[in-house]
Amino acid sequence: MTEQAAEPSYDRTIAGRFSQRVMLNVPGRGNPKLRALIEQINADDDLYATWLAANVNAVERLGMTDHGPVHVKIVMNIAAKLFRLLTEHGVQPGVVQNYGLTRDDAEVVVLLAALLHDVGMSIHRSDHESYSLFIADPKIRELLGDLYDGPTATILRAETLHAIIAHRSGGKPLTLEAGIVRVADALDMAKGRSRIPFTAGSMSIHSISAAAIEAVHIESGTEKPVQIRIDLSNSAGIFQLDQLFREKLAGSGLEPYIELEVNLVGEAEKRLVESYRL
Repeated sequence: MTEQAAEPSYDRTIAGRFSQRVMLNVPGRGNPKLRALIEQINADDDLYATWLAANVNAVERLGMTDHGPVHVKIVMNIAAKLFRLLTEHGVQPGVVQNYGLTRDDAEVVVLLAALLHDVGMSIHRSDHESYSLFIADPKIRELLGDLYDGPTATILRAETLHAIIAHRSGGKPLTLEAGIVRVADALDMAKGRSRIPFTAGSMSIHSISAAAIEAVHIESGTEKPVQIRIDLSNSAGIFQLDQLFREKLAGSGLEPYIELEVNLVGEAEKRLVESYRL
């Protein structure tokens, strides 16, 4: 007789899930539009329910890593860090170069795209990046409506949608903003949070290598604007960097600005597998 998996003990009702609501908090850094945007999003039940639906499909139905509120919050904060380090070193965002808008406006694009890049998972994993576009489009209109005049809101919406679709496998970001979102998505990998899909509880190179990543540090670099330091407890974690991070960095436009350092922490490699049988 096949042993049935234990049912989760948490309250899976909509009300129960909302009672554990994840709130966003990113420093405004003198960007009033960004602060207003985060306040709107934290009060948006429709958007939060969409994140929950995306996470149910990813985690509970497909056995993947999460693509819901925790993931988008992590990606948002990584993206904000990358954006600020890059622009502080003089790297110009697309909306500044092409439209004469401000760094604050570019930051709005980055954070909106980071928060909306996976909403299409609420429909299906397959081609979720495309589904994200038609869910995100009306939501962006709603969120930017009171912050910008019509033409500016339209430009920022287009830039945000570009950043969303460019995070897909094989996507080709045309702006700094889109490149940041693409790389930030890949960097949600600390403590086993692999962005490579794998079956929960499975023993595979995906799950083993994900377990080897202890921490991700994003700092100002010495030779390039950004230094990313990855702490590994086992060299198996190199697979994550080779198969995921390298793919997302390639073609992102951020290659000239990022230096990567990988450190094996601890006196000896952590044992990740006790035994294995076929």
